[in-house]
Amino acid sequence: MSRVCHFTGKKTSAGRSIARRGKAKYLGGVGRKVTGITKRKFKPNIQKVRALIDGKVVRIKVSAKAIRNGLVTKPTKRDWKPDPEAANAE
Repeated sequence: MSRVCHFTGKKTSAGRSIARRGKAKYLGGVGRKVTGITKRKFKPNIQKVRALIDGKVVRIKVSAKAIRNGLVTKPTKRDWKPDPEAANAE
């Protein structure tokens, strides 16, 4: 299953990591030099969450930002307990 948010559509994006050496000019150095550029991935913070969608409880992948913004409606907690009379009758 892919790493995509159900609500916001956030997914893994590509970028670059730039390695530098040296001291910045404003700190009295000669300047920062680029020594290498490599590809990298930016991965979104995806969580598996039980949510109410169309009246059904479904497990979906959602970004943490969608959870914080209140886009996810979580199902109510079950408070079912066994009937004490039925337990005594057995």
